[in-house]
Amino acid sequence: MWHDLAQRAQESVTDQAVAALTDALDYLCLAQLYLADNPLLQQPLRPAHLKKKPAGHWGVCPPVNRILAALGPLQRALPAGADLRVVHGGGHAAPSALAHAYLTGRLGDVYPWLTRTAKGLHALITGFPHPEIGSEITPLIPGHLYTGGQLGPALAVAQGTVLDAPHRLSVVLIGDGECETGATAASWLGSRALRGTGRHGTVLPVVLLNGQRMGGPSLLAGLTRDELTAYFTGLGHQPVYTDGTDPAHLRTALTQALAASRPLGSRGPHSVLVLTLPKGHGAPATVAGRPVAGTRAVHKTPLPDPVRDREQFTALSAWLASYQPQQLLTSDGHPSPHLIPALPPPRSAPTGCEPPRGCIAASTAVATATGPRPFPAAIAPVFSARAHHGDFRLFSPDELSSNRIDLHDADGSTPPWVVEVLNEELCHAWAQGYTETGRRALIATYEAFAPIATSLITQQLKHRAARRHAGLPPLPSIVYLLTSLGWHNTYTHQNPALTSALLATGDLSVHVLTPADPARTAAALTFALRKLDRCTLVIAGKHPLTHHPHDTIEEEIRHGIAPWPHLSHPGATEPDLVLASAGDLPAHQLTALARRLRAQRPEMRLRYLHIHDLTVLAEPGTRPLALTDEAFTRHFGTRAPILAATAGHPADLHALLGRRHPGPRLTVLGYTDPGRPCTSERLLHHCHLDTTSLWERATALVPHTLRRNLP
Repeated sequence: MWHDLAQRAQESVTDQAVAALTDALDYLCLAQLYLADNPLLQQPLRPAHLKKKPAGHWGVCPPVNRILAALGPLQRALPAGADLRVVHGGGHAAPSALAHAYLTGRLGDVYPWLTRTAKGLHALITGFPHPEIGSEITPLIPGHLYTGGQLGPALAVAQGTVLDAPHRLSVVLIGDGECETGATAASWLGSRALRGTGRHGTVLPVVLLNGQRMGGPSLLAGLTRDELTAYFTGLGHQPVYTDGTDPAHLRTALTQALAASRPLGSRGPHSVLVLTLPKGHGAPATVAGRPVAGTRAVHKTPLPDPVRDREQFTALSAWLASYQPQQLLTSDGHPSPHLIPALPPPRSAPTGCEPPRGCIAASTAVATATGPRPFPAAIAPVFSARAHHGDFRLFSPDELSSNRIDLHDADGSTPPWVVEVLNEELCHAWAQGYTETGRRALIATYEAFAPIATSLITQQLKHRAARRHAGLPPLPSIVYLLTSLGWHNTYTHQNPALTSALLATGDLSVHVLTPADPARTAAALTFALRKLDRCTLVIAGKHPLTHHPHDTIEEEIRHGIAPWPHLSHPGATEPDLVLASAGDLPAHQLTALARRLRAQRPEMRLRYLHIHDLTVLAEPGTRPLALTDEAFTRHFGTRAPILAATAGHPADLHALLGRRHPGPRLTVLGYTDPGRPCTSERLLHHCHLDTTSLWERATALVPHTLRRNLP
């Protein structure tokens, strides 16, 4: 289909129109970097028309502009129901994205001061870098998908966008320096894990082989053409080459690449378009005897100081004038008629989801139906039920069996909505592409190795924050199930750092769910997958532990915390001791302590709390579920010692409490690194969570002779 569309587009839109659009994009990029006035060069250029401190990135813009111009006619030819996405591998092409969004009119739809008018053109050029939009590609620039500041995951993100979407073509622009990253290298091979997992769309990788990364020549540029062909062929991709200088040749190469493309997961060679346009194409070869083109200088502003340097000013004047901007844009800021056929048409509303109804009721029902079943039997039905609704994917780094998550069909096969690959970054990037296109996904992994994806998650949180700022509709949540916890694992497999890292971001969408047993884990997963626009970590061990009464599950899900009446002294306004658990192992250990205290110290007024969402502890007003001061006092009292236990780092609770920290009356126990391998029993003892240590701590906190005159 895509080849036929490209062929028809090539026949219906002239190469001259594509060339004119390319020039218009190049000019607008260069003008954004340098011009403070005189946007169409309608007056002779003077130093006063230039920005005193030019800023931005030129090097990546020319190759990106050529691809955007070549894709425009194809986008215009799309039939109803078809979808074409451009995924940027690097955010430095913001001038290109802004120029493209301006010419299509979409930028003005979002920002009225950037409409296609003389004033809008002046604001676009002279206002860059725009404080309210930024100097890199973000969701604040309509029509361009770039999901974070980390190089590497773009190819996998693009693969995620086309899963279960046979109507979609995602063109991903990958810098040759980006090809040096582990995430990109793994993405070529990792696509084989998607074979037999359903009907998918098509990804066309475009490698911008411009010869340079930021600091010097790229490794990929050091290969000969034969070596380069052998490299891509070995990765399962047949390369199609073009230098991009001739629009006709570029469009023919694009058509050839689409002809050889296959839906993601198909067997046989796929295609890759390799654009060999030099980085910063168009920059002067030399200025005052100093080489410019082909050097690191083209990465940002090739001419750093044209206001004060006469030779640079002369070179810039000639460079800007060479595009003949008055032939590309009208005096009132519109694209000239002869390049309009190469522009894509206006796009429909951005992807989003309607908020689901009945999240808490549905989650509570799941927990009640689950009953006292072990971890594997409790959570597998949650995933199967979610998959039954469609548009759901579960990704795992080759750990489902180890994590005791059995999702095999009756015939012993793995359902197609489950994908395993031994790479945490790929799992996250696939899930990211899937959720960014409006579908639900979950990543199940060892708690200890989830921190590998910390940077990717943080970048996606920034991307989501920018989406919210732009007023875009909410998307399905980022959901992680962290299991195979370090409490029952070898020393190298003990690392609850992802929770600490994400809480430290302060992002209000982050929630850390610490269910007390498998039934509550099933409820937490159901709830997390139904909610929108969150980043939820569900932390639950796979080993058999205590099952607890269900009567407080709805309160735990709704408010993030609940007292457990069966372990609490009735009617006590100020208890003698508060026990608070966060997680299944802490609940297992503290409930045993509570039962012993009630049996051996019946005079003690005990209150037992379970913290289902760690973020309830935050200062009031700082997080959506943060307890009010009144609720915090109602739960934790004002004078009673508090003994809390968490499955993660104790510092997480201390940091969340912030200025309302109860001070010395609070003791938090949790994981602390033992410094060497040890048994699970010794680890509990090292962390003071074994039976003996807890009893000693609790009885030390509350003297045997209790004052009975407390209010």
